[in-house]
Amino acid sequence: MAKITNAYDTYTATTNREELANAIYNIDPTATPFMSAIGTKNVGNVVFDWSVDSIGSISATGELEGAEISRAAAQSVTRESNVCQINSVNVTVSNSQSASNVAAKRSEMAHQMALLSKRLKANMETAISGNYAKNAGNATTARATRSFEAWISSNKSRGTGGADGSASAAATDGTQRTLTEALLKGVLQSMFSNGATPKIALAGPHNKQVISGFTGRANTRATVDAGTVSSSVSIYASDFGDLQIIPSNRSRDRSLLLIDPDYAKTCFLRSFQTIDISTIGDAETKMLVAEWGLEVSTEKAHGIVADLSTS
Repeated sequence: MAKITNAYDTYTATTNREELANAIYNIDPTATPFMSAIGTKNVGNVVFDWSVDSIGSISATGELEGAEISRAAAQSVTRESNVCQINSVNVTVSNSQSASNVAAKRSEMAHQMALLSKRLKANMETAISGNYAKNAGNATTARATRSFEAWISSNKSRGTGGADGSASAAATDGTQRTLTEALLKGVLQSMFSNGATPKIALAGPHNKQVISGFTGRANTRATVDAGTVSSSVSIYASDFGDLQIIPSNRSRDRSLLLIDPDYAKTCFLRSFQTIDISTIGDAETKMLVAEWGLEVSTEKAHGIVADLSTS
């Protein structure tokens, strides 16, 4: 169909007001399932310690009637340690922008600070659930807290070449392999034998879907209501208790983390603080900072199925 001759159109117009929706859309991943699951505590120093105890070896052997005891050594307490690292984010907004009438924002600085809060928590979630070694730091090196994967040594399944972490080194990644139910069951059995009762399995996006295809769920679809079909697994009922399967986009997809939240804490030397930075010109700068570390109360309470395929 031909255009009407001399019809004044939007291509010619120069004074049409812009149409800007009074909303801002953001789908960046900001969930922090690891930190949200575990508790918090305050600490009074950059280096913080805690004690780990055990009941000792178990024996079913009885004693002779009238036997003289053999004096046994008392159970020693193990002292564990970690350090607090500093995470910060900041933003600067010009005073002219602050004075402007901005769509969908109460103020530019308030909007930017809301984004910073989410970013800082995402940074911390990535660090706490990852595989990073402890670093005490110095004048030129930032301190780093020993993260969850670097702690686990008792209950684990690792690929060929994989090795446990230590107080000074992250765990060594091994050859990746497909997550199977047998691998998960093996670690859960080890945890049960050590007295652990994990409540959460933190899985990356690929391996969360692998778990949803485990035996007993494969080729199964349940109609929840009209037009809704469920094909995911949110609770894994094992021989040793129920395990909540939580997807994470901050932990490493190559590692399935088995967590008892009662035996891990985020320790704060400085909880979240907003700091006004000195003005050096016609702009305002704010910094959001936290100084924190991870306490793994006893690593035997947790487990890991490591070195998993991610596609």
